[in-house]
Amino acid sequence: MRCALTIAGSDSVGGAGIQADIRAMNALDVHCCTVVTAVTAQNTRAVECIHPVPEDVVVAQLEAVLKDVDIKAIKTGMLYSADIVNAVADVLEDHEMPLVVDPVMVAGVGDSLASKDLAGAVKRRLIPICEVITPNRHEAEVLAGMRIDNEKDVRYACEVIGKEACTVVLKGGHMSGAKVTDYVYLSSEITKLQYPRLEPAGHGGGCTLSSFMTANMAKGMDTMNAILSAREMIQQSIAEMYSIGKGDRLVNPSVRSSWDRKRFAVLDALDDAAEYIRGAVPEDLVPQGGINLAYSVESPSGPEDIAAIDGKLTFHNGTIRRNGKAKYGAAEHLSYVLLGIMEQDPNTRCAMTLAYSDDLLGVMEEVGLSMLPMNRKVNKGLMTGELAAATVRKAGYVPDVLTDKGTGKNDRMIRMLAKDPADMMSKLDLVL
Repeated sequence: MRCALTIAGSDSVGGAGIQADIRAMNALDVHCCTVVTAVTAQNTRAVECIHPVPEDVVVAQLEAVLKDVDIKAIKTGMLYSADIVNAVADVLEDHEMPLVVDPVMVAGVGDSLASKDLAGAVKRRLIPICEVITPNRHEAEVLAGMRIDNEKDVRYACEVIGKEACTVVLKGGHMSGAKVTDYVYLSSEITKLQYPRLEPAGHGGGCTLSSFMTANMAKGMDTMNAILSAREMIQQSIAEMYSIGKGDRLVNPSVRSSWDRKRFAVLDALDDAAEYIRGAVPEDLVPQGGINLAYSVESPSGPEDIAAIDGKLTFHNGTIRRNGKAKYGAAEHLSYVLLGIMEQDPNTRCAMTLAYSDDLLGVMEEVGLSMLPMNRKVNKGLMTGELAAATVRKAGYVPDVLTDKGTGKNDRMIRMLAKDPADMMSKLDLVL
């Protein structure tokens, strides 16, 4: 199971903070590890007291998790003070994984959840290292140092906050209008997301939204798709709010994602296979550009439904290194090979590239793997995916291996085919 980490405060009423983060990530089948930064006494009407956790204890929790668990993404929520921000940033600067910052300053019931020096520390230490920051109107005004009254102000505030190249999701729930408009500032462009306004606002919405984003990134989504999917889910969470006390209703984090478990299972299977390859495959089988390993969902509509190891697996300093996580849309041209193959056999959903070698082909033949050559001379002008489809269509079956001599020595390739990564590793075992 994929794991993400939340660094946030505890909400005694269970509607926001750590408690909401755990439930939201679990709804996406992501295990949520936790670092508690503060203990609050609060209910659906008020925050009655806050007890910050000492910085050394925060760091101890954080380091304990990171040295043992493969964390795919991290979010911060209520950090309360500059000292805690600095302590957390000191650790996170040495780790490369997506960071989502929810700059919590005020509780949904209106009470402050931050010391006066928090905003400056967030700007100095967290914004430069985060992937996404998710301020509401009030938080954006503090971080940008300006008043926000209209769309022009929103756009300028996003530019100010995102000048360190992070993505800004400025939430529109605290702005007027029949619809809620969120503004996504990504790569210097603004995208507006509009949704029907659901009244009244509930407790825990900001925590839940940022947790959905974090879990999506942990499962391999790119930034924009992680945001879009999370925004769809929070709309449903708000629509399904429920009451447990005499004040605000609680946002319901326990909704299901449109990205179902089968899509997540594809990513997990690729990660497992990549780790196996790193320890088993010798250098001479690694293509110059790296090993590409791709796996498709059932009935894919296009390359966006095929996942691969982002950046491939390359040989570096005596070992095979994975240059990224399993991610949809990262299969490059190999996705088109799979799409062509699946036209003949929908059950052959996995493909892997290996360096071309006559010796390797000899071993494959000895162990009984079936092979078909992709003849580029006869099929001039066909793209690789089209050529793969034409090859298996003419043969009437899908082989274990497609051999491709290319048009020159440097573009020769062996492509192994299998039902799934586990089947691929079984075939690979036969030739190693």
